[in-house]
Amino acid sequence: MTLEIDSLRKRFRDVVALDGVSFTVQPGAVFGFLGANGAGKTTTMRIVLDILTADSGTVTWRGRPTNELPRRTWGYLPEERGLYGRMTVLDQLQFFAGLYGVERSSAAREIRGWLARLRIPEYAERRAEELSKGNQQKVQFIASIVHDPEVLVMDEPFSGLDPVNAALLKEAFVEMRDRGKTLVFSTHQMDTVEELCDSIAIVDRGRVVVGGRLADVRRASGRRRVRLAIAGDGGMGWLSAIPGVRIVRPGQDFTELDIDRERDPEVILRTALARGIRVTRYEIADPSLEEIFIEHVGRPVGEERHLAKPGSTAADGASDDAAGDAAPGTAPSHEAVG
Repeated sequence: MTLEIDSLRKRFRDVVALDGVSFTVQPGAVFGFLGANGAGKTTTMRIVLDILTADSGTVTWRGRPTNELPRRTWGYLPEERGLYGRMTVLDQLQFFAGLYGVERSSAAREIRGWLARLRIPEYAERRAEELSKGNQQKVQFIASIVHDPEVLVMDEPFSGLDPVNAALLKEAFVEMRDRGKTLVFSTHQMDTVEELCDSIAIVDRGRVVVGGRLADVRRASGRRRVRLAIAGDGGMGWLSAIPGVRIVRPGQDFTELDIDRERDPEVILRTALARGIRVTRYEIADPSLEEIFIEHVGRPVGEERHLAKPGSTAADGASDDAAGDAAPGTAPSHEAVG
């Protein structure tokens, strides 16, 4: 009953974009698909949607190959803008809904409802080219869900959104999840993943390097964090006397400490109290997702990649843009797929 991606491999000329990607997504879950630019995320999504064909491997939803499923099964929000600039918002959303067989008047009711929820009801009769990038992104989101898909696949859905619009989109995610929909999205915003996602997969060089339930991934890192703040001007030099404790992020409000898994983090609190230090903040936490990402990938999440040199067998720099360029005939952004 899951979305199962099993051993996907895909090469574009000399670039290995995917090298055995495998992960599963439970129905009704919000799943974060993470990786640096060019790691293979967009290529994987396009294979899931049957826009691209894998060289080998399978994708199934509820036990059926994706190319056998009705096109209404899927909703797709691409990273690229895919709206027709001179069409009104309502007309083109009805057009996109019609590609999936939704009757025009029924689509109009659903569209107007979503425009209201996303706080742009007055834009129904506006041309898309008159909208800001953030509002265009909200319109594209409506286009991806107006036919009521079972699975929603989104590539960088929060790109270009200000905090208010990002919050509105997060609310829409929660609403879709609560209606039993399955959501898969990529993003470079680790805090958003920690806020929304049940499970994740981190892909690097075309391979999944870590995945599973988010809480399990964080605990499996073998490290813990303590956030500590003390009153007065006393320094933190006394921490160096505690084995297995390291300062990783000094700050004005608190100091963040890395604690070996075998150490009891309460030794920090006991040591401070024994020294007569007044502790104003003491918090035990697992490492952040961003720290885990850098640990496994070895570079910040947004770092650019470059195409592999001829003859390379690794997905070094196998950019998703290159994947799109190497696949003539790829479906338009909102073409019905499946």
